[in-house]
Amino acid sequence: MPSRESRIAWKCLTVLLGVVLLGSCRARRPDDVPVEVSVIGAAVHPGDPSRGPLSLPARVLMGATAQGLVHFDALGQIEPGVAERWIVIDDGRSYIFRLREARWANGKPVTADQVVRVLRRAAAANSRNALAPFLAVIDEIVEMTPRVIEVRLKRPRPDLLKLFAQPEMAVFDPRTFAGSGPFRAQPDGHGWLMLRPAPDPLQEGDPDAPKPGPEDQVHLRGERAALALARFAARKSDLVLGGSFADWPLVAAAGIAPANLRTDPAQGLFGLAVVRRDGFLADPAHRAALSAAIDRATIVADFAPGWAASTTLLPDKLDSAQGPAIPSWAVQPIDQRQGAARLAVQAWNASHADALRLRVALPPGQGATRLWWHLSRTFATIGILAERVAIDADAELRLVDEVAPYDSGRWYLVKACQPCSEDARMLIDAARDAPDLYQRAHRIAEADLALTADAAFIPIAQPFRWSVVAMRLPGWQGNVRAWHPLNHLRDTPH
Repeated sequence: MPSRESRIAWKCLTVLLGVVLLGSCRARRPDDVPVEVSVIGAAVHPGDPSRGPLSLPARVLMGATAQGLVHFDALGQIEPGVAERWIVIDDGRSYIFRLREARWANGKPVTADQVVRVLRRAAAANSRNALAPFLAVIDEIVEMTPRVIEVRLKRPRPDLLKLFAQPEMAVFDPRTFAGSGPFRAQPDGHGWLMLRPAPDPLQEGDPDAPKPGPEDQVHLRGERAALALARFAARKSDLVLGGSFADWPLVAAAGIAPANLRTDPAQGLFGLAVVRRDGFLADPAHRAALSAAIDRATIVADFAPGWAASTTLLPDKLDSAQGPAIPSWAVQPIDQRQGAARLAVQAWNASHADALRLRVALPPGQGATRLWWHLSRTFATIGILAERVAIDADAELRLVDEVAPYDSGRWYLVKACQPCSEDARMLIDAARDAPDLYQRAHRIAEADLALTADAAFIPIAQPFRWSVVAMRLPGWQGNVRAWHPLNHLRDTPH
């Protein structure tokens, strides 16, 4: 009998294909109507980043209605947000921001004091903000004048602006979750949100100021991938955001035209964290053998052309003193690597009463099922009895699929250490506390070598992120952050 997940997926696909056929004769969506956007995930609800990680729909909503001091443009580059300009002094230990004229949703001006309080809350040691572990470098955030604030650091950090551009660092009213724009959100009565451009205080009262039209509005919803794709295929929406490997097989079933399918050159971590280090996995040589046995090239080729496999923790040199540490087995052919892993498992089983079993925690979705097919086949080949469990269940191995918020090797090392050796942990902490960038770069390089030798994480590929984009949205641009601000969707690329 098919599994419950398979039955649900088949039902969704049946509905999806029916809607596709129904919509196949509909005319293309006009250009003078609001932009319809679906974000894959739960329903769109505002959230407080200091109370825990936000869902992707909540992050998109926060980024649309509450910008930070700075934010990302369509290419993933920094542009002004609440701050109109800034300078960096004291060898990178002080960032001074001058605020622009911004207003809350109730029309009152945004003040430096309010910005300081929100940012202090996000960076507090007891905050559950997903970025809090990487904000410990902040010494204090102070109001210098009613329109100027200073962020003082314990040590220099050239990548700080990319952290401040994340939705988790948005400047919002903790009571209403509303910010200064670029959009204002209103419920549409159907559980979705209508986003309208926030008024520009500098153009207030100007009769010649351009007036936003219906096409400048965004209708935002969060929903399952199957429904989002069905809506697009039926020409009822213009954009699907947040696609990952887990839902990738649904794209083919939806019949999406190649011209509408876009992927991001995302950088981050996609692989298996070794979350239990006992039994077979207590030995770093065994963990390395397990990592070596995985046929990464076959996995990525089965999903999509161009998806990049990874054998290293770091995707590039980034802020490390040297390039990514390469495991010693990486130059060996896959059959030789799997043969060595099989011998290690056989030796283990020979000295233990029970055969080796491993639980692998994966998310739901047909793409995850496809990944599981590859992993379970590899494990069976080398003699391991493997069991798939839910992503949040107890397990020996757990999938990590995250895009890096900024370009620091330390982010990769912290995320990969779940747990790791004491030596690696000490080096990761030493990189955080390094007094200058030279020392930081060398500690990152040493930690990368230590984690690779420890085999604490099994890299498989770079994160796979896709969107479905209507031709009326020329502003969508692929970028390493896989982040697509809603106020730049209609921009004409330069």
